[in-house]
Amino acid sequence: MAENMANMVILGIETSCDETAAAIVDQTGTIHANVVFSQIEEHRPYGGVVPEIAARSHLDHLDNIIAKALRDADMSFADLDGVAATSGPGLIGGVMVGVMAAKAIALARDIPFLAVNHLEAHALTVRLTDDVSFPYLLLLVSGGHCQLLSVEGIGKFKRLGTTVDDALGEAFDKTAKMLGLGYPGGPAVEAAAKLGDPTRFKLPRPMKGRPGCDFSFSGLKTSVRQTVEKLPPGKLLDQDVADLCASFQAAAADCLKDRCNNAIEQFQSQFPHGDTLVVAGGVAANVYLRDRLEQIAGEANMTLVAPPLQLCTDNAAMVAWAGVEHMRLGNTDPLDFKPRPRWPLDPDAAPATTIVAEMAGKRGNNMGSNLRKTVE
Repeated sequence: MAENMANMVILGIETSCDETAAAIVDQTGTIHANVVFSQIEEHRPYGGVVPEIAARSHLDHLDNIIAKALRDADMSFADLDGVAATSGPGLIGGVMVGVMAAKAIALARDIPFLAVNHLEAHALTVRLTDDVSFPYLLLLVSGGHCQLLSVEGIGKFKRLGTTVDDALGEAFDKTAKMLGLGYPGGPAVEAAAKLGDPTRFKLPRPMKGRPGCDFSFSGLKTSVRQTVEKLPPGKLLDQDVADLCASFQAAAADCLKDRCNNAIEQFQSQFPHGDTLVVAGGVAANVYLRDRLEQIAGEANMTLVAPPLQLCTDNAAMVAWAGVEHMRLGNTDPLDFKPRPRWPLDPDAAPATTIVAEMAGKRGNNMGSNLRKTVE
């Protein structure tokens, strides 16, 4: 049925973390509406996202956000051919809010429901904005995820590397918190780094030079804390903060470069004509990191493609588009689909805990409990 539609229109709903969002996108890639309500001010006093507050806020705002998206698009529920919602991974309370709203609309209007993997929505955004063809190499970087994957088709991902501890976005947020820059930390660190000297502080480049494509940012974050503790107490100058942010950002970029180079080698060995490196996720909004990735891609005769900045962070346009991609293939989901707090893109990939155990075995030591957090 979907394949015969002249121009299917999909409502997308996003509630996986601290943005309540709704969007309406059609199969030509036209974004008719894209409404995002940010909960930043509600979470700022706590220095991070509080799951219970996020879920209640989604409940309070989602109906109005959906109504606004319909008004912005000059449409009604009768104009929709399907409804897609982020159904995992994410904070399960918030995910449930969006999924239940989408199911209710699907049931009431007798239209298909599409359960969207939040990570796949990020991964497919460049097909909405730039019509990128398969296969492509994906660097997915956000507050909860840092992965390298080959994207071979809709629902077809092979993970080449993942973080064994902190995600890069999490490291940005924690660095900002240590330096008193507030929440969200990523934009604050990037802004401060523009005024800093990236060579002043000698920070580590975890995993650099090792085989494979896995990441580790816990040691970098710890080094930032130790550096702060060595500075005169109570006298952290603005220039100290700027220099430390610049040094942290440069170290993170070096880690990405090293891991991406290994991933490019693996990707091109399997797909000799693969010439696109895609970066997606909230951290992809960092212009400094984009510039470094552009250099990496150029050195490998690849083209870097990144979504527009407003589509890097969580939004519902990407969810609606993922719904379009699946519905064109006839993929829809039953109304008894259960939301998933974890939903790996590559279900056959080894869990991060297994990777850590293998690394510990090779090094003959205990790498510590901080490396045992699964971030699939």
